[in-house]
Amino acid sequence: MKCPVCKDANLAMTDRQGIEIDYCPECRGVWLDRGELDKLIERAERPRNDVPERPREPARQERPYHDDQYRGKPRKSFLSELFD
Repeated sequence: MKCPVCKDANLAMTDRQGIEIDYCPECRGVWLDRGELDKLIERAERPRNDVPERPREPARQERPYHDDQYRGKPRKSFLSELFD
């Protein structure tokens, strides 16, 4: 079957989860036969039991407002040279 967009390219067929999908290798367009889109939507809505849940990351601990770590000498502003 020819691609409706490219006119010259032949459509390639692949099978994904039991659904035949036609695609154009030139423009990468995808064409589905009647009822195949409904099957894809139906399978996408099903809960996937085979995918394990990701473990949750531990909650980040906020830094305390007053930190006792030495932060170095504060930088002087050019304004401090102008004003005492």
